[in-house]
Amino acid sequence: MTPTHYRCPLGRPNMQRPDPEDIKRNGWRHEGILVISISDDRLDWTEQELLKQIGQRLYGRRESKHG
Repeated sequence: MTPTHYRCPLGRPNMQRPDPEDIKRNGWRHEGILVISISDDRLDWTEQELLKQIGQRLYGRRESKHG
């Protein structure tokens, strides 16, 4: 008698992760939620500083990184 393998009723799992930029874009377009890294290379210095100020006002100062 040969062992049979259990087959998941949900089918094959999708191993491909969604693109984070697609998730952020959809969040902005459909929900008005904006997710931005202050270290995003597409931002200039003034834009990064503005985001830091908004983040600090809404959520407080970031923890400092040690070492």
